[in-house]
Amino acid sequence: MKNRWDSTIAQTFANDPLAMRVYTSRLLGQEPDLVLHGGGNTSVKATVPNFFGDLEDVLYVKGSGWDLATIEAAGFAPVRLKVLQRLAQREQLSDSEMVTQQRAAMLNPHAPNPSVEAILHAIIPFTYVDHTHADAIVTITNTPTGESRIRELFGDRMLLIPYVMPGFILARKIWEMTATLDWSNYDGMILMNHGIFTFANEAREAYDQMIQLVTQAEAYLTAQGANSPAISTTQDPNWVTLATIRKAVSQIQGKPMLAQLNQSAEAIGFSKLENVSAIATRGPVTPDHVIRTKPIPVILEAEPTDEIQTYAEKYRNYFDRHADESLTCLDLAPRWAVWKQYGTLAFDRSIQSAQITTDIVEHTVRAIQGGEALGGWTALPESDLFEMEYWELEQAKLGKAKSADAEFQGKVALVTGAASGIGKACAEYLRSLGATVVGFDLNAAIVTLMNQPNFVGVQGDVTDAAALNSAVIEAIRRFGGLDILVSNAGIFPESQSIEQLTSEAWERSLAINLTSHQQLLKACIPFLKQGLDPAVVMIATRNVLAPGFGAAAYSVAKAGLTQLARVAALELAPFGIRVNLVHPDCVYDTGIWSEEVLANRASRYSMSVEAYKTRNLLKTEVTSREVAIMVAAMAGKTFAKTTGAQVPIDGGSDRVI
Repeated sequence: MKNRWDSTIAQTFANDPLAMRVYTSRLLGQEPDLVLHGGGNTSVKATVPNFFGDLEDVLYVKGSGWDLATIEAAGFAPVRLKVLQRLAQREQLSDSEMVTQQRAAMLNPHAPNPSVEAILHAIIPFTYVDHTHADAIVTITNTPTGESRIRELFGDRMLLIPYVMPGFILARKIWEMTATLDWSNYDGMILMNHGIFTFANEAREAYDQMIQLVTQAEAYLTAQGANSPAISTTQDPNWVTLATIRKAVSQIQGKPMLAQLNQSAEAIGFSKLENVSAIATRGPVTPDHVIRTKPIPVILEAEPTDEIQTYAEKYRNYFDRHADESLTCLDLAPRWAVWKQYGTLAFDRSIQSAQITTDIVEHTVRAIQGGEALGGWTALPESDLFEMEYWELEQAKLGKAKSADAEFQGKVALVTGAASGIGKACAEYLRSLGATVVGFDLNAAIVTLMNQPNFVGVQGDVTDAAALNSAVIEAIRRFGGLDILVSNAGIFPESQSIEQLTSEAWERSLAINLTSHQQLLKACIPFLKQGLDPAVVMIATRNVLAPGFGAAAYSVAKAGLTQLARVAALELAPFGIRVNLVHPDCVYDTGIWSEEVLANRASRYSMSVEAYKTRNLLKTEVTSREVAIMVAAMAGKTFAKTTGAQVPIDGGSDRVI
């Protein structure tokens, strides 16, 4: 555990307790072995003027939804300290009423909801209070001899609190336990199966104490041989099987889910442990994690069959064992899996959320193995996990974080020719509708143009079958499946009459505008068969319906592409895969329409360039984005009952009409 304190930086906050609180909170947040994705909380007590200029004692406590790694001053809720301390003296207080009273006591009604542990922070009689879910601490406490090991490690300098549900119940329990204690006799407080608190009147002292105590716990684990997780390597799995897993999870959840495969050496090593089925299903590191991970993962064999359905049935039974009539069962789908021999999987509606689960699982895997080395991983009883998973405040927190689902949320799309023009517009528009998109292009710039967790660029040549296959596998490897294929890559050869047409130009057009699409479709079909409402959209051209002079190489290849799509519609309909085409024209914001090409085409029709660009019935240009909107409609619910269709988007061509 590295101590990141910098005296030079800290000096600038010496006279501002809240700024100092932000600084040390971020120091804690930078350590994933202390807190993960919103975990833990911190506070500072200060005396500040209210609206009328009267001084009031206030607790600035981390607000709901903020992450310690990036928190700002606005992320701390200012709550009147005396109100919080009086709340602790009540014998009973529901969590919803606690939230109401905490908000009512805030100096700033626009600040975020105070942490559910605000009352606990208020009754700790020190200026700075730090709370983390340190891996080393919870690893030790999640064992049969956890309490005795903690006492052996820290002696009597730590308050040791048996597990109690976070919120008012925990605050009240500690208020009762410490009513006659002298807090200055303690270096910190450990909550069994939950985490660790440190406190001091100076920010540095509280921070240093946290680092020192956790480092001591880490050293203890190392000395006990409990800090060396298994590592291994493996062959790649059957990628179609991964797509099948993702589809099964999505069907149980009722919405498209992404599946993120973790093939790190530690994830694979854990998946190869002989007793992994037993140890992975005893419960999470801390009950806070169940909101994202559910109590246990699904265990998948190398070739999964019905394990996911069995998991769903067991989850329903788990709910029925503990629920009363006031609760509604959540979806039955797992949030993570141990895929034996191949690593771990995380399932969620966005890749960002799946990554959070993956991060949590990585720490969980380490903690489980550490706990096993200390005598056996022993998480909380199932009833405590259920209480947290169905806690009204946690459910409300998640509900507020959710927005209306975008049409393609949880779906995976592959777009070729995605670095410019129609392909780029399609990739961007599908992403705006919630899709996770992989773009493929010959232009190496695609890698930087699409460089986000849900927007990935892959460079390669569409005429290289191996490169196409690699791009498809990359989509499966990263996101678990494929639902939408936009087969767009193409070229517009220089205008040549049939008499003048070179064999090189003819073959190149056929290779890029036709054969590459067939090879791509062939590579995608096994995964589209496991897709969620799968759809293929081919980008053809108006020239198929109304060819022009000098465009034989282009028009013939695109006509072949149209026939390919029609046959694909016939062949793939039994698998629920829709195949449709768009025939764009007058789309000039694309890479194939250089000034030279435009001038040559316009001269063929004895037109000016401007007249040529609007040579349709509506006298308008068609933009790449407008084509992308049509493509998205064809890939989505608007065309849910349509396959084999050819739709022009050309401003109206009298020759076609």
